[in-house]
Amino acid sequence: MVNSKPTFSEIAAVDLGSNSFRLQLARVVDDHLIFHDSLREVVRLGAGLSEDKTLSDEALNRAIDCLNRFGERLRGLPPQAVRAVATNTFRVAKNAPQLLKAAQNALGFPIEIIAGREEARMIFVGVSHSLPKSDHKRLVIDIGGGSTEFIIGQGLEPLEMESLYMGCVSYSLKYFPDGKITESAFERAQIAAATEIQSISKKFKSKHWEEAVGSSGTARTLGEILRLNGLSDGAVTLDGLKQLRNVLVNSKEVKKIQLNGLSADRAAVISGGLAIMLSAFEGLGIEKLTVANTALREGVLYELLGRMHHDDTRDLTVNGFMRRYHVDREQVKRVQVLALALLTQVAPRLNMDFAVAKQYLVWAAKLHEIGISIAHSGYHKHSAYIVENADMPGFSKMEQETLGFLVRAQRRSLTKLQMPTLSDDQSLLVMIFRLAVLFHRNRLDITPPELNLAWHKAGFGLDVEPGWLAKNPLTDAELASEVSYWKDINITLSLA
Repeated sequence: MVNSKPTFSEIAAVDLGSNSFRLQLARVVDDHLIFHDSLREVVRLGAGLSEDKTLSDEALNRAIDCLNRFGERLRGLPPQAVRAVATNTFRVAKNAPQLLKAAQNALGFPIEIIAGREEARMIFVGVSHSLPKSDHKRLVIDIGGGSTEFIIGQGLEPLEMESLYMGCVSYSLKYFPDGKITESAFERAQIAAATEIQSISKKFKSKHWEEAVGSSGTARTLGEILRLNGLSDGAVTLDGLKQLRNVLVNSKEVKKIQLNGLSADRAAVISGGLAIMLSAFEGLGIEKLTVANTALREGVLYELLGRMHHDDTRDLTVNGFMRRYHVDREQVKRVQVLALALLTQVAPRLNMDFAVAKQYLVWAAKLHEIGISIAHSGYHKHSAYIVENADMPGFSKMEQETLGFLVRAQRRSLTKLQMPTLSDDQSLLVMIFRLAVLFHRNRLDITPPELNLAWHKAGFGLDVEPGWLAKNPLTDAELASEVSYWKDINITLSLA
């Protein structure tokens, strides 16, 4: 989100999965990444979810302890050089806000909760960078602790993405409780997984791709077990998976499994992961699956590298939305120029990074009228709904919520919005954006009046070029209404 190219020599990605937390560091050398240090801890966060989707204090404590250690390793890195993402358990936990706050305090860096399809997209980015260049389409399967991602892509570009709510931790807990392994349990688990996979099979069957690749712990573990126990040459095959299933059933209990390459922590969740992989093979017509050494965290790093070099996926997404919804680009330019001019005036009082605030205003200007394609009446609400709920590659859920709030608050009453306090940066961004939209309501290429915006403890102050409002009575009336809108939420806007 910065204007000039940063010169970070080291960047880091943190992946807060439902089974493991991972930290990956990389050196940036000649615009390339050299992975040089990593940490992994089995936190099994997903195992701490109760039936009502509340995370237990015990699981939370395991997460915090791990993130305190990760935070020590990251100490000294600038905030822009670290990106932390949280996946399925954070998405579904009812007490995720409390969990997120405690996790960020422990890590010392912001944590983004990413949607399932966004997770899938970045997994493919990470995997495709580690594979030989090819023109054919690849299927990538990533079985995590709480969700499984399916992606079809070509080169570095993901084409189809889905995230299903099933994972090695959740399935092992549900179908193989207390470590008991039976034939009937495998049958129930595979039927459940097959039902989920059936919903995506039309787009993901083998006729749509030429090569299947697995990523993350479950796929790597299965490949290693099959190779070390003479069940395959290292690739994952249907025959090898069926033989492995027989071994597990005959073992009857997790603690009695005797397999080369199976660690104690992975043994506890291998049955659930195997059931999902078997169902994927059978449901999608997979004959063989090779295993990649990269996954989500490497994808996060490549995304971070792109942002550093002005190749931000979020900008591509926003520009794509502008084309899709036939946005008036001249109006975007008018609103954007005025918004950034006002932001510059109050920049010294910002708590957030200036570049971050600038990017939000630029995005908001580009997207604030996309809802007109649905209906002109209440278009700001339609625009906000699209921003908040659409799949937006590159954006975290929190970024979409912040951007959606800014778009929703661009006009009319503020009383129905959950406005932050006056001292919050978001209040300032709302004020700036509303003024930028208001002064360009006529949609004409005219020079707006000279404006001076002030932000202080008592509220906002706006100085307008003397005599201009007398010549523009419509804008004068709109500004009077604006004063009332802010007064309704107990914030003062003073005009001079």
